[in-house]
Amino acid sequence: MSTEEGLPVPERPADGLSSTPRLANRYGTPKPGLGRRTKVVLGSVAGLAAVVVVAFMAVPSGSGTITPKDVGFSIPDASTAVVDFNVTKPADATVECALQVLNDSYAVVGWKTVRIGPAEKETVSQRVSLRTDSLGVTGGVNACWLVEGAQL
Repeated sequence: MSTEEGLPVPERPADGLSSTPRLANRYGTPKPGLGRRTKVVLGSVAGLAAVVVVAFMAVPSGSGTITPKDVGFSIPDASTAVVDFNVTKPADATVECALQVLNDSYAVVGWKTVRIGPAEKETVSQRVSLRTDSLGVTGGVNACWLVEGAQL
């Protein structure tokens, strides 16, 4: 359809209604959004929850913390690696640490679990030799954990 001047004329549906009432008849009227007060209350509750979570995570646990730190490593040959590391733990605790050696493809070529008993100081230095399947390029501590039944 076009006018005498060549401009297009918008089409009208046969019932004469625009598309908005027809959509409302078909799908129902849109639901009203949340009020400003409700949004403020929900935002405040979410903010308070975030503060509580951060505070909970920031407070140290009563069981003490175990913190391993890689100091160095050496690869004397294709079947051996030496890993130097420190572990900070409660002085009277017994922990185990898993050591790993990786090759240039990041595959584990050596693995060993070491038990570290109670000591006079909280930070204990260790030098551990590991057997490897092939030439490693790096070595270090994978994880440390408290031994079950050990007293703090």
